[in-house]
Parts: sequence; structure tokens; C-alpha cells
Amino acid sequence: MSFAQRVAEEMGIPALVFWTTSACGFMGYLHFAELVRRGYVPLKDDSDLTNGYLDTVIDWIPGMDGIRLKDMPSFIRTTDPDDVMLNFDGGEAQNARGARGLILNTYDALEQDVVHALRRTFPRLYTVGPLAKAAAGGADLDAIGGNLWKEDASCLRWLDAQKQPGSVVYVNFGSITVVTPAQLAEFAWGLAGCGRPFLWVVRPDLVAGEKAVLPEEFVRETKDRGVLASWCPQERVLSHPSVGLFLTHCGWNSTLESVCAGVPMVCWPFFAEQPTNCRYACARWGIGVEIGGGVAREEVARLVREAMDGERGKAMRASATALKQSAGAATEGGGSSSENMDRLVEFLHAGCDG
Repeated sequence: MSFAQRVAEEMGIPALVFWTTSACGFMGYLHFAELVRRGYVPLKDDSDLTNGYLDTVIDWIPGMDGIRLKDMPSFIRTTDPDDVMLNFDGGEAQNARGARGLILNTYDALEQDVVHALRRTFPRLYTVGPLAKAAAGGADLDAIGGNLWKEDASCLRWLDAQKQPGSVVYVNFGSITVVTPAQLAEFAWGLAGCGRPFLWVVRPDLVAGEKAVLPEEFVRETKDRGVLASWCPQERVLSHPSVGLFLTHCGWNSTLESVCAGVPMVCWPFFAEQPTNCRYACARWGIGVEIGGGVAREEVARLVREAMDGERGKAMRASATALKQSAGAATEGGGSSSENMDRLVEFLHAGCDG
């Protein structure tokens, strides 16, 4: 929230800005105004959502070669030039230019091209992530952590009982994504059809405007290989050896946690910069496959099988393992994020004059 930045400026206090998005997501927000200026946004009418217009390639955003309108943060999908989120998020990103520095929860090797491009605009850019990886094992940090929902760790015992490593599909759409009753049913029957054991986090408010209720037939059919939870300790779940795939909304925290655990993803982005994260996971990093515009049980089942079996699954696992190693290297002593954190601390100790 840049109001704090403005207050700091008025009081003569140097301000640093911490954006919790990916670097690619932030770069997308940073170019909202230019998309408007060049006439890409707002959309002419609602038909642009379905007529292929969103497949338009945007070839002038630094460090994001090949990005399409559909991959940009979702707030561009509006016909209203006064859309609140279009203008607010774009404005907040622009306001970051006035700060003394920018902090991002990513690491250089993961988003190399975007990070390099951002450094031309933000010379004092601190990429210090993945923060969860850097903080791993810190009991004092665990004590100040928090979740919007109460965790149920009993699912870990079920994972312990699974005999085949990498066999479980973990499903979690985050803390604010909502689905329709029809989409909930399609995901359910897709999981039933994939034939794999699964752990599915179903929040009570997952369905928009009503309680999440799964088909009784689905519950009966999958009772011997599926577990439902209202919330769970996600980092511990993803790092469990039984988990082999993550069906996710591509929120940045979830994406980073999957990267750190070396777990490939089936992606169903919901809003904000999640489509951007999805694009990078699938097209740049080779660790994801995307569910199309709608949710069809056949596609859900097919993509889960493809991501866990055969040559495609093998390639995704290899890429995920490589990213896990690079994330670890970034946060270890001498790694890029470790050094950037040291630079950040030095900057603060120097009274922001460094």
C-alpha cells in the first residue's frame, strides 16, 4: 500500500517497497498504464474475452518475450477504463518507482530475464526469496507465522501410510479462490477419473455463495484413495515424499513452495497475477501444465495422468528437481538471495545511504 510510502516521503524517511508477487507479475502490473496508452486495454467489449483477442502477443515488455494478453494479471480483462483494480494495481506498481528500493520474494535464476529488466528501472532491487526456504528450520520465525484457516495436520499421517513415493496428487486452490458448484463437481470427477490417490483441501467457502458440497457418488467411489481436509500445513505436505503433483491456482506463495519442494504442477489460475505465474511455470520453467478456460473432468484426469506418467511427466519432474536445487543454492551462504539479503541489511544499517 503506497500510502505508507507517501507518509515516509512527507516525513523525510527513506522507504523501501516489498511486493509479494512474482517478478513477472510485478512487471505485468508495471505495464498496465502502457497497455492502456497503446490501446490494448480496456477491452472493446465482452466478446474480446472469447474471440481470441487475449491470445495477442505483447512483444515489447522487457524480459517477458512471448507473453500474451491472457498471461497478464487478470485485471486487464475489463471493458471499463475506470476499473478499480486495473487502475489501483497499475498505480501501486508505478508508485514503487519513487521508493528507495524494491524487495521481491523471488530469486535471480528463477526469473532471470525479468529480474535483469527490472534492475534497469530499480537499480536497488533486492531479490531475497524464496523466503520460506531461507527461513526453513527457524522455530522463532514459525512462532510468528499465520494462516487464514486452521491447519489440520492429520493428513500427514495418511501421507505417511502411502506406500509409493510420488503417487499422491495434492489439490489446494488457496485461501480466496472460489469455484462454481459445477466446477467443483468437474474437479471431483476428474480426480476420480485420474486413478491416483489424492489429498484435496476443500475450504468451507470454496464454492461462491454457498457451502462446498461434493457429490455423494464421488465420495463413495474415492473413499479408499482420497482424503479431504479443510486446510493443511502446505509446505510439509508438498515436501512429503508421497506427494508427486500439485493441482494449484498458481498463487505466488504456492508456486514458490512447489518449486522449493520439487513438485510439478497442474495449473488452474484464478485471478490477479496467477495467469502470469502459470505461464512461466508451464512455458518457461517446464514444471506445469495448464487446465484450459473451462473445467472439464476429462481434461483434469488427462493432465494429472500426463504430469505423473510417461515422458512428459518425466521431463516435468526433472525440471522441478533442478529448480528445487537452484532455490536451495540461492538461499544458502554465497547464493544470490543470501547475498541480496546481506546487501539489504547493510543498506538499512547504513541509514539507507548505501
